Amino acid sequence: MARALQLARRGRYSAMPNPHVGCVLARDGRVIGEGFTQPAGGNHAEIEALRAAGDARGATAYVTLEPCSHHGKTGPCAEALIAAGVVRVVAAMEDPNPLVAGRGLAMLRAAGVDARCGLLEADAERVIPGFCARMRRGRGRVRAKLAMSLDGRTAMASGESQWITGPAARRDVQRLRAASCAIVTGVGTVLADDCSLTVRAAELGMNEAEAARASARQPLRVVVDPALKTPPGAKVLDAGAPTLLCHGESAVVPEALKVERLVLPAAERGLALDALMDALAARQCNEILVESGPRLAGALLRAGLLDELVVYMAPVLMGSSANPLLHLPLETMGEKVPLAVKDLRQVGADWRFTLAL
Repeated sequence: MARALQLARRGRYSAMPNPHVGCVLARDGRVIGEGFTQPAGGNHAEIEALRAAGDARGATAYVTLEPCSHHGKTGPCAEALIAAGVVRVVAAMEDPNPLVAGRGLAMLRAAGVDARCGLLEADAERVIPGFCARMRRGRGRVRAKLAMSLDGRTAMASGESQWITGPAARRDVQRLRAASCAIVTGVGTVLADDCSLTVRAAELGMNEAEAARASARQPLRVVVDPALKTPPGAKVLDAGAPTLLCHGESAVVPEALKVERLVLPAAERGLALDALMDALAARQCNEILVESGPRLAGALLRAGLLDELVVYMAPVLMGSSANPLLHLPLETMGEKVPLAVKDLRQVGADWRFTLAL
């Protein structure tokens, strides 16, 4: 099962919106086939492993997620395992998808296959947190990526912000992008940085084959732009990746703007960001990365829409006039926001904090 989990992680940049799953087939004490989820519309992990094995009669399948039992773009993996003569299936976790939710295991058992579930379950769930979140609560995992100085500043008062962190941290961010279904930013960031928000194979720091797989599917770029101030020539509107412009009902749409748009209802402060997250869930977005300035990130936090902060801290000082990490006007210690440190590691010359809300 540990090997199956390793395989599952190999699909984290390409399997979405499907969960990335790993499968190992073993017989007589040795591995006879293994596989992981291919890009959407391609084979699931179990089919890849069966093809690699050739003959799987009498084998045990170790799979990180319950085999599916329904017809989607591919046939049910539970049926394929039965047809192949697999006699035992060990799943790490039950599928949180209500279309499956135990039905795959039940199908296997009804066919006489010894089907069990729960081996390394917590580890398996950590591999696909965004998919689990979307299945259980109706929206994916939302993480805000932020870069700051040692004194908690993200840009100079003039807006200058490139570069706070070093090359290793920026390479790490490219991998965060590659593992995301959507990248959300605000029009202020677009105007200040003219960012492209794409995954660039040369900057991933991977071998050529892995980099090609990770950059083949570009995440959806989402710009929160209430009054449609994004210039028609902005890099975020180029053909490098799909883009969704989110604006208010009263925004005037320029004739030159040829891009998909989404009208969001008004909220007390700006646009209804919960409606945006609902729209991204409807698009099957499991992992949502926020790369924005302090205002949008702060608004998402105040709305209870952030699950994690991924903060890169550089060993530099930017001074008291520079912009803060988040626009979060708190007045008393009783209003402070508690965070749980999930991970802390050095990335090049910088430090990366992964913090749960």
